Amino acid sequence: MAINGFEYKEFAQNLAQQALELIPPDFNENQKNYVANTLLNFSTIAGQALYDEGQFNVDQAVMITQIIAEWSFHKSVDLVRSGIPQQYWDPVMQKIAFTIFEIAKNAFTQNLPQDQCLQVIEHHVKKTWLDCIAELKDKNLIDDGLMEQASMQSNIDAMVQQQAEQEVPPQEQQPVPQKASPTGMPQQTPVSAPLGADTKVLKLATLAMLFNRLKQDKVQSILNKFSPDDANSVIKFMGMADLNAKMDTNAVLRCLQEIKTNIPRTQQSLAPSKIVDKIQNVSQYLDRSQIEQTLRLERNKVKKFVFTALEGEYYEIAPKVANIIATHLEDSV
Repeated sequence: MAINGFEYKEFAQNLAQQALELIPPDFNENQKNYVANTLLNFSTIAGQALYDEGQFNVDQAVMITQIIAEWSFHKSVDLVRSGIPQQYWDPVMQKIAFTIFEIAKNAFTQNLPQDQCLQVIEHHVKKTWLDCIAELKDKNLIDDGLMEQASMQSNIDAMVQQQAEQEVPPQEQQPVPQKASPTGMPQQTPVSAPLGADTKVLKLATLAMLFNRLKQDKVQSILNKFSPDDANSVIKFMGMADLNAKMDTNAVLRCLQEIKTNIPRTQQSLAPSKIVDKIQNVSQYLDRSQIEQTLRLERNKVKKFVFTALEGEYYEIAPKVANIIATHLEDSV
């Protein structure tokens, strides 16, 4: 039984068209077209499958399609940035899109809370990404250096990390116009405003979505840097059970891209002593055997770096890579 009112073709085309404005400006035409076409193809395929199955209602079908569109965008950008030869891009994206589709359907079938659905999907996207890269290396299609470079690519994680280092600059709140979705359903403003208005409320709501993926103690440490009014606004958005449903995916993507572009990168957190401190702090919560278990699938170089840091020394690897490893280990606590 088809889903009445779910115009998946129009919806996918609208997402792809708006994604063109979000693609990094340094990409060439071939790379831009790949990102946009990948999003369009997988959104259309997923939308049609959902439409034909008729297992979900319109809202659920829209949400699943939006999730696939968002991850298709980010991971295709990651592929371009990774340096992996283009002939291997499609197989990677096919595995990621299939994973998202199946995990999302299962999560919605089980009526999991929306935040939990997104967390489960994100976990499997990251796992599939690393598995695909490892498979390319096992087949000798890429070398160790390219595998390491590709494994570190993650727009979402980079945005969260940057936001943890800097507060969004205060801006004047502007009126938020109503906007209809491609499916004909009205978007519930004020949190779904187009980013063209560059509204402060949209940025705070977007941050709330990101913060919902972090652990509470980390969120609190970041919010301590905000003004009281902004912090309260973010907390209110985080408490909204239907925040993701109210947000316009394209506006959120554009907002995240602007945050990534405008926030200056700080080098302070990349100091070796800071990174060593981060890893040693993890030892307060995990003993050595637990850390070994956490790192069981990591490369020997990563393990050596972590255990050297636990002894108070810095094993020489690129600071950015070291910081990502330290952050990943913190997130496992």
